[in-house]
Amino acid sequence: MPKNCLSEERTLERDVSRRDFMKYCGLLTATLGLPLSMTETVAAAMESARPPVVWLPFSECTGCAESLIRTTYPGIAQLVLDVISLDYCETLMAAAGRQAEEALMESVEKNKGKFFCLIDGAIPTKEGYGMIGGKPMLEIAREVTSKAAAVICVGTCSSFGGLPAAKPNPSEAKSVGKALGISTINLPGCPPNTVNIVALVAHAVVLGKLPELDDLGRPLFAYGQTIHDTCPRRANYEEGNFAQAFGDEGHLNGYCLYELGCKGPETHNNCSRVKFNQGTSWPIGAGHPCIGCSEPDFWDEMTPFYVAS
Repeated sequence: MPKNCLSEERTLERDVSRRDFMKYCGLLTATLGLPLSMTETVAAAMESARPPVVWLPFSECTGCAESLIRTTYPGIAQLVLDVISLDYCETLMAAAGRQAEEALMESVEKNKGKFFCLIDGAIPTKEGYGMIGGKPMLEIAREVTSKAAAVICVGTCSSFGGLPAAKPNPSEAKSVGKALGISTINLPGCPPNTVNIVALVAHAVVLGKLPELDDLGRPLFAYGQTIHDTCPRRANYEEGNFAQAFGDEGHLNGYCLYELGCKGPETHNNCSRVKFNQGTSWPIGAGHPCIGCSEPDFWDEMTPFYVAS
């Protein structure tokens, strides 16, 4: 066992069995497309390295932070105490007001050029919209991101504008990249899967570099295929078997959901492989069509999600 690998005693202290922790590290390894022989290396890195992280929330619903909180093996406590140094996150931190803002700037200056800046939420660009502590979100974002080693957009709102940027967009909300004119690493989804959030950090820690991206700034390990590519109902699509209504025989027997509005062929994500709720299910697995939430402008381009018959 590598020297820095999580010891069995320490894992048990956190109510996580060694077997479950290694199972999770195996999932991260597979998600990243690395050989399973590197599972021990991933486990060691997850325990030994604590990169500084600042999480900025802008025009958002807190769903992306909630997704992070649901991480398991490591759980959120181990993630923020042992795996990363989460120096600022309004959803999780006890500090508030001036004390919180001082903690933010202290971390930014102390770790200049070394910290990861994670952002959820679009940025309103119209004057008078989106204020935090008397400062425009746009100003805060510009100041903090200019000193970060990398800017990671968590969720569709920060990646592409999402719901805040949907028509008629009164606040003129934009993605972080467009609002600031910078390149970002995008983890879209409404919300994104916590496995992909942790896997991105693990990639940087284990390999010492950021992952390969597609033309929209999304890591190929998570967004390199469409939902349709890996859908368990795809065989029925190829055979021309389509559910015609929720609850009909075809729907209950695994027929393709395309004619019920599924956007899987147009949507890039790895939902079918990593799933949600501790790997128990995902939308199509629960019988619901994909709504395309990890694609740009999905709220405008892929609605209506339902049409009254």
